[in-house]
Amino acid sequence: MKVARGLFLVCLSCWADCSQCHREQADSFKHTAMANALQPVASCDILKQHPKLKFREGTYTSEIVRDGDRSILTASDGTNTISVPLLYAFGLGQAGQTYVFEKDGAFYESRASFFNALQELDLTMGAQGSKPASLEEALGRRMDKGDTKACFGCHTHGAERLPGVGCESCHGTQVTHPSTKMNRLLLMTSDEMSELCGACHRTWSQIALNGPQGVNNVRFQPYRLSNSKCYDATDARIRCTACHDPHRDPIRETKFYDVKCNACHSIAAHGRLCRVAKSNCVSCHMPKVDLPGAHTKFTDHQIRIARIGAPYPN
Repeated sequence: MKVARGLFLVCLSCWADCSQCHREQADSFKHTAMANALQPVASCDILKQHPKLKFREGTYTSEIVRDGDRSILTASDGTNTISVPLLYAFGLGQAGQTYVFEKDGAFYESRASFFNALQELDLTMGAQGSKPASLEEALGRRMDKGDTKACFGCHTHGAERLPGVGCESCHGTQVTHPSTKMNRLLLMTSDEMSELCGACHRTWSQIALNGPQGVNNVRFQPYRLSNSKCYDATDARIRCTACHDPHRDPIRETKFYDVKCNACHSIAAHGRLCRVAKSNCVSCHMPKVDLPGAHTKFTDHQIRIARIGAPYPN
């Protein structure tokens, strides 16, 4: 499969059309992690900045070497080697970045991923708990049709698999013309929005039926949020966009969210606020959870009184 370097420019044409009326949203969105959820390797900054990356797992070694606009993944068992050009970088790399290549007509997920906290390669999260039984498996995991559809479906948009999430991914295909047919997020209930966002971030029903259970589901925000005692399927104050502007990356300062919390938990409504603190509510009530193997902490969106030492609630 040939990777077209012009795909990213084609993708930007969607924003160009939308920006005629929504310039601020379009201009800010194109710099977000969602808009860059997938990149052609030729334009991947992490691989440009790290021209040689190495990883060892038992008797197998692998490395990614930059060669012009290409990055070549090579796996070796000390005697034999296999080399393939990487096609795509999945994830902007705020936490980590995984690579996809093609071999014998199928897509593969790299067994080693780049982690920002380490500034080097380590085992891809999906590969944890397994051991490569061959040189090919040390290179990466063969993706079946379901994997391919799911991964590209969330990291690209359009039938042409344009890199990154685009306007149409959330608003539908009528984005070039103001229309009631578009998905208007302002009119959605919290449940409707959880289903929309959950198409990629996993819905409550997906995790409840299929897992994972335990700390491994902390990444799936719609599921965690729906488990909150204060969650209300019809209350707009608890939907995703009540706290996050999808056209911008999430704000990291915990104090920013105090006004969001006070929209429901106000003195006027309850007669008192938290007995422990008056600010930075989410630092206690939406604690950050260390996900093993991810080399980063995820904010748990199950809003609750999180006591030190209490078990992780599913």
